[in-house]
Amino acid sequence: MRALKNIALVLAATTALTACVTPYAGNDGMYALPIGDAPVTPNPTAYTPALDCLAAHARSNQLTAPRIAVGRILDYTGAVSEEGGRRITQGASLMAMSAFNKAGARLVERFDTSVTELELRYANNRLIGQEGDENVRRIYAGQMPGSDFYFVGGITELNYNIRSAGIDVQGGHTDARDGVGNLGARLYVMNIALDFRIIDTRTLEVVDVISYQKQIVGREVRAGVFSFFDDTIIDIAAGERALEPVQLAVRAGVERAVVEVMSRFYNVADSSVCQAELQAQGDPMGPAQTGIASVSPATVAVQQAQRDSTDAWHDRRDNNIDIRGRS
Repeated sequence: MRALKNIALVLAATTALTACVTPYAGNDGMYALPIGDAPVTPNPTAYTPALDCLAAHARSNQLTAPRIAVGRILDYTGAVSEEGGRRITQGASLMAMSAFNKAGARLVERFDTSVTELELRYANNRLIGQEGDENVRRIYAGQMPGSDFYFVGGITELNYNIRSAGIDVQGGHTDARDGVGNLGARLYVMNIALDFRIIDTRTLEVVDVISYQKQIVGREVRAGVFSFFDDTIIDIAAGERALEPVQLAVRAGVERAVVEVMSRFYNVADSSVCQAELQAQGDPMGPAQTGIASVSPATVAVQQAQRDSTDAWHDRRDNNIDIRGRS
């Protein structure tokens, strides 16, 4: 009799859990309502304030940004998940476009021109009409602005488990009926790396090369209790896992590169402009972050001077070409 009561309780609980799902669609045409009510929010990174600051600086000083085209930023790691999909986002080019827009750059589309090419083909065949005196759309020479520079690169590294550490503790009475408890924690670190190039559209000269890496941390904490109470067994476990979003780390790397590119175009890389936003996020460009571990201050100063020079890596280029904008 007691067994029948237990079965009835289990069936009642199961029925209650499945009451919100039926094989029959409701009046709204759905079998069930989706869960979750989080609103859509912006997707900033630690470098977004610096990008916004650069845009505000350019507007207040009436600085004209060069026209930027973003090419393909591909995933060269080749990492594939167990389910068969790519582990790294394939949308880094779109992230770069958003970052340049935040910094106030003038963007021209070169990533997906399929619609434009189709429209031009139709217009050339006099198939597209328009309002006004002319009943067909005309194509004029020079109607599309060209780019001054274009931004390309790729995600070049994905290194798992650079370092990990963990601890597991289990204890209890020698008599298992008195209860046993366990506690565990793990911490591990991985990283990604990105490499970018800024290329002069007219000469195809690589005017700057940028390479960054970002480490990603993950943690796991768990605890449990196992015990007997008369003829009842109690097994309770709880835990928490957290991994810094890998794709957000890619976006942060892209935005960090765009901060450097646009600060040079605006000619503010060596000044105090937007340094507060960068320093607040612990960025190497901040005045409080003047060195890198295991690198001497003298070496850092030389490297910074080389990057600050407009002729770094390309002394023989045309005099009228400047990474900070055309003279």
